[in-house]
Amino acid sequence: MIEYLKRKIDSYLSQWKANSDRKPLIIKGARQVGKTKSIETFAKNNYENIIEINFASDPVYKQIIENGYSTQAIIKNITRINPKARFIKGTTLIFFDEIQEFPDITTSLKFFALDGNYDVICSGSLLGIHYKEISSISVGYKTEIEMRSLDFEEFLWALGYDESIKNDILEHMKSFTPFSPAVLKIYNDLFLDYCIVGGMPEVVKDFVTKKTFENTLEIQRQIVIGYEADIRKYALGLDKSRITNVFRSVPFQLGKENKKFQISKVHSGAKFKDYRGSLEWLEDAGIVNISRALQTPNLPLKGNVIEDCCILYYADNGLLLSQLDDEAQSDFRQNKNLDVYKGGLFESIIGEALVKSGYDLHYYKKENSTLQEEFFVRYGDYLVPIEVKAGNNNSKSLATLIKSPNYKEIRFGIKIVKGNIGFYSNICTFPHFCAFLIKEFLSSFQFN
Repeated sequence: MIEYLKRKIDSYLSQWKANSDRKPLIIKGARQVGKTKSIETFAKNNYENIIEINFASDPVYKQIIENGYSTQAIIKNITRINPKARFIKGTTLIFFDEIQEFPDITTSLKFFALDGNYDVICSGSLLGIHYKEISSISVGYKTEIEMRSLDFEEFLWALGYDESIKNDILEHMKSFTPFSPAVLKIYNDLFLDYCIVGGMPEVVKDFVTKKTFENTLEIQRQIVIGYEADIRKYALGLDKSRITNVFRSVPFQLGKENKKFQISKVHSGAKFKDYRGSLEWLEDAGIVNISRALQTPNLPLKGNVIEDCCILYYADNGLLLSQLDDEAQSDFRQNKNLDVYKGGLFESIIGEALVKSGYDLHYYKKENSTLQEEFFVRYGDYLVPIEVKAGNNNSKSLATLIKSPNYKEIRFGIKIVKGNIGFYSNICTFPHFCAFLIKEFLSSFQFN
């Protein structure tokens, strides 16, 4: 089994360490996305002395704030519990793990920041963290980052590819140069593997080690079972069943012709306002991605949202695939049918790539009309619609949005297809595997 998978957070941690004004760091994210392993690997390579405290496996350490939150009081109590612990100024990293079990520890970060003698990293799944309650604690004295499962580029790293493959894809996108048939097939096959495996580190490691899919489905299903166990453990009261039911309904809802998330499909007679918190809980936990409906395809995006209208996707497509029925799974795996669940599966794949690139998800569907678009992103003063095609058929909605005088902020669009690169009628066409590079493409794209 591979010992460690290279992750993008590795370079972030190195930059954090190189910053002389670094503050205590909180790494958020869903369970099993690789937070702990990445931090432990970074710590081993960069510090002479490491103090690792896991509040889940060693709850006795919850006592360390009983004399207050000052650095001196906490260090004293840690050494009382573990006399072998050594705190060497300037060369020690204190790693508080599983802080969802003890969110009060975040109050101490202000004191560690002011003391400045020890580096501090906190990590925990958002499952059960009352993060909105504690996020205001130590404001100005901490840095936060969210970690997700592997994106397509990280998956390629796990397979042994270096930066050159990303650079090759990006250069083709920037110049609108089609790939040769042989190269296109290689990249499509790699991407299909990623769609099946997903980005959960345990699943990727097993796939890379064995070079088969034989255990991936079982591992994925066990991770989903673990998510549901955490919902039961951390959610409060009636929210337990509501959150669980919403989570379980996501694959089914994506299979509808109209993929809008309908609370009535979760529980008969239920109202959106009663379940809004459940959706947000799953989103805050990093388990689902939510695409919010736009009133009109205009900027600003966040100020243009329909509050009770959205689409839910799993945050990791491998986990979503593991929850589909046997017929849909077989169709996807054997026939490479990306249109499984009426395209909902593939929308989820592209949406995941956009979220991992740093975008929020928004979509638009005009009432009493066929005009609809899967995603929108901002590009300077422009609004860029992104149309997702399992195949490579016509893009009537995309063409309408670009040509219509009603949408002056839309000047061009992007179509993600089963096909090659092209540019025609202000539509940038890219193969599916290019989705993870859309943000980098737009950062240098010059539209006239």
